[in-house]
Amino acid sequence: MKNKRIITPNTREEAPLFSWPWDNLQNFKYLLYGPLICKALHAIYTKEITKNDNIWCLHILILFYHRALVHQLWSSYTNMLFLNRARRIDQRGVEFNQIDAEWHWDNFLILQITVASLSYMSFSLLANLPLWDLRGIICCIILHIGISEPFYYWIHRLLHTPVLFQHYHFLHHSSKVVNPFTGAHLSFLEHILLCVVIGIPTLGTALIGYGSIGLMYGYLFVFDFLRCLQHSNVEVVPCQLFQAIPLLKYLVCTPTYHSLHHAETGTNFCLFMPFYDKLWNTLNGKSWDLHEEISTRTNSRVPDFVFLAHGVDIMSAMHAPFVFRSFSSIPFSTKPFLIVMWPFTFVVMLVMWAKSKTFLFSFYNLRGRLHHTWAVPRFGFQYFLPFAAEGINNQIEDAILKADRIGVKVISLAALNKNEGLNGGGTRFTNKHPNLRVRLVHGNTLTAAVILNEIPRDIDEVFLTGATSKLGRAIALYLARRKVKVMMLTPSEERFLKIKKEAPLGFENYLVQVTKYQAAKNCKTWIIGKWTTPRQQYYAPSGTHFHQFVVPPIIPFRLDCSYGKLAAMKLPEDVEGLGSCEYTMERGVVHACHAGGVVHLLEGWKHNEVGAIDVDQIDVVWKAALRHGFKPL
Repeated sequence: MKNKRIITPNTREEAPLFSWPWDNLQNFKYLLYGPLICKALHAIYTKEITKNDNIWCLHILILFYHRALVHQLWSSYTNMLFLNRARRIDQRGVEFNQIDAEWHWDNFLILQITVASLSYMSFSLLANLPLWDLRGIICCIILHIGISEPFYYWIHRLLHTPVLFQHYHFLHHSSKVVNPFTGAHLSFLEHILLCVVIGIPTLGTALIGYGSIGLMYGYLFVFDFLRCLQHSNVEVVPCQLFQAIPLLKYLVCTPTYHSLHHAETGTNFCLFMPFYDKLWNTLNGKSWDLHEEISTRTNSRVPDFVFLAHGVDIMSAMHAPFVFRSFSSIPFSTKPFLIVMWPFTFVVMLVMWAKSKTFLFSFYNLRGRLHHTWAVPRFGFQYFLPFAAEGINNQIEDAILKADRIGVKVISLAALNKNEGLNGGGTRFTNKHPNLRVRLVHGNTLTAAVILNEIPRDIDEVFLTGATSKLGRAIALYLARRKVKVMMLTPSEERFLKIKKEAPLGFENYLVQVTKYQAAKNCKTWIIGKWTTPRQQYYAPSGTHFHQFVVPPIIPFRLDCSYGKLAAMKLPEDVEGLGSCEYTMERGVVHACHAGGVVHLLEGWKHNEVGAIDVDQIDVVWKAALRHGFKPL
């Protein structure tokens, strides 16, 4: 991934020490850890790890791994919308451009590893530190409160002066929505100054003679924990704590307190202790009232639209924004690190099954309307287990009833959640609950429209698998009206004849039943609605294009053929707060059934779109999607 850090014009020329020395290395920067890792591995192999220089090398690596983990865990918690949506301070979502700008948030770890290594070589006192020294804890606290806190406060105020802000500190404030990684999103110079802030209590205590290994670990862990907490965008400190112990207001910088610094940049400059803002008259007067309001909030804004998704497999489950934000922001593909995490994810999956609760996955705003993606904790293979059907339908039904209860206007079902064999494309729920206020939409009408508009107008025949499914039926009838011969692969003559009878008079002969793939050996347009094996794909002639609406999509084995992706549309340009990709889709692209539900909402349609697709509505829905700014790929 390229470094996409956002900078203002002339920043690189006019601001010394703004950029990181290893900027051009991009992700190869991690090779800079190589010497330390090699030294530690060699020491372990030769059993000399207990020597002072080797043990400190290992300590540095372990410490900085855990510092990265602290940031990642806070990021995961912040993105667990199903846990903390109501207590989010800024209700906007983190967008792709901010994720790209903060992509290399961990640059500071390389800098501080370098500083730590140089400190060890420069100060021999670090060589024989004890495991623990209580006097060192007291000394460290005094140095932090008495020197580091005021030093940071005045440096921070200085960075807000026009010249320094324009050339350095603007980078930190360019992040619209603060999150744990935003705390590390600073220029090189600012992180050098932070090294001084951290070094005063840690190295200072060691030089005085009270240093310890426990102090080094503890101070850095607490420092990172508090930095991540105040940038978390979720209020986690209960106001009752401040009501019980008022003095704590001036000792603990809460996420709400720090958020006001980003909203009103002339206030709340402190590192962790608002006491210094109070002392030097920069404390925002709204700090405590806003903190009480947010920390006691129990409900969040009701979404106008919900897309009810599901997992595809265990690997793709790790594409959730609360796992790795950066990985979620690019289209899903299997990566080596996912294999290492698979066992842990499997255990989490079992817990999710046991809990059986739908959870909020992601959200975005479109023209002032809030759009949620809820996920059913079920995976693709489960939908094909007969004994699992009732449980899955119960979860979908619970989600629909919850949406109806809280006032959602439209809920759209993803892929397998509207499977014909599972619930009749949603008819099970509308029949059981005829008085639903929420509109239930399967979105297949727009899916059919996207597939049909991908097919060139000049073709005269197509080969269609999954021909008697909802989508297959609609595609076949629509193409027959266009006088396109449709070879419908189905062994059931009864189902074929039923569809053929629906064709308008004079067009029914364009529908032809076939029972073998060999029948399409001369047809170069295949529409795949049922899983097709490599052997079956072999019957397609060279140059064939495979359109598809099968989930999961077929594997592209034929090098002499081309393969389309699942039906999808690009969201309108005015979408806000979108920072994750929908499965394998590109940024800003959603599956057509998802887009179909959004169009349903934007048009204000009052009918449910369930069951069989109304062929007459295909062009209507397509034109409505284009009118609202959706674009075909």
